[in-house]
Amino acid sequence: MEHESGAVSRAKARLIFSMLVFGTIGIFVRYIPLPSSVIALTRGMIGTVFLLIVTFKRGPGVSWKAIGKNLFYLCLSGAFIGINWILLFESYHYTTVATATLCYYMAPVFVTLSAPFVFNERLRKKKMFCVAVALVGMIFVSGIWHTGLSGTGELRGVFYGIGAAVFYASVILLNKKIRDISAYDKTMTQLAAASVVLLPYTILTERASVMAVTPVVVILLAVVGILHTGISYTLYFGSMKNLEAQTIAIFSYIDPIMAVLLSAVFLREPLGVGGIVGAILVLGAALISELPENNGKQEERHEENI
Repeated sequence: MEHESGAVSRAKARLIFSMLVFGTIGIFVRYIPLPSSVIALTRGMIGTVFLLIVTFKRGPGVSWKAIGKNLFYLCLSGAFIGINWILLFESYHYTTVATATLCYYMAPVFVTLSAPFVFNERLRKKKMFCVAVALVGMIFVSGIWHTGLSGTGELRGVFYGIGAAVFYASVILLNKKIRDISAYDKTMTQLAAASVVLLPYTILTERASVMAVTPVVVILLAVVGILHTGISYTLYFGSMKNLEAQTIAIFSYIDPIMAVLLSAVFLREPLGVGGIVGAILVLGAALISELPENNGKQEERHEENI
């Protein structure tokens, strides 16, 4: 019993640390003066290599049979992850990290709205109420209720963030089609697929000659790829077997809360009263909507990363 208690405590520590790290990615991306596609591509490539090493270190290595059985959905969801990253990183450039992160956490709302059409699930009153509350919260977060359409750049960031949430929701829905594969193999393949999709797009749309690659930028890219992707995913997956899905779901909200707090402290991006109200509505509605009926959703969401 004491051994089990210690294992649970260590698992919680790994989970909390990974969520804290996930919540800081926006800060790092803001200081990388490179196109979003380049940052996303680098993150995918470094994360893939790191998880591949971890997979072989852990034991039997990669299950190519399981990957082959799910190859179509793994590649499609991986492509969506790449697009999702580009949109999220673009959002960081046009609006605050807090606003971009909260827009991103609209993903469960889109999943809820899609479920009746994709899985023939009945949209219950409680779910509908949570969707309505989250949408109201997003209006507060966007600031459109007091600025109107005048803040074009800010609204652009909001739309990029919501677009990222749409693709994130698509990844969640596609993951329901993926069966009999380990979390490590699944995420590693998705990151590899994202890199494959992002590579030609980046080559065709970006000019290497105008990119300011300094030693500081290289370090920041390494941190995003190794710490925010490789190490954090490894710690997150390592915590799953010792924790209940509900615990994982609740602790996962450390990520957006951390992002909101750090953006205010380090980037001087306070949300304001309206933003704080909106944050409470969005995160509260998403949490209440998910926990009672399917505690595993949040576990599924973070396998692709925010």
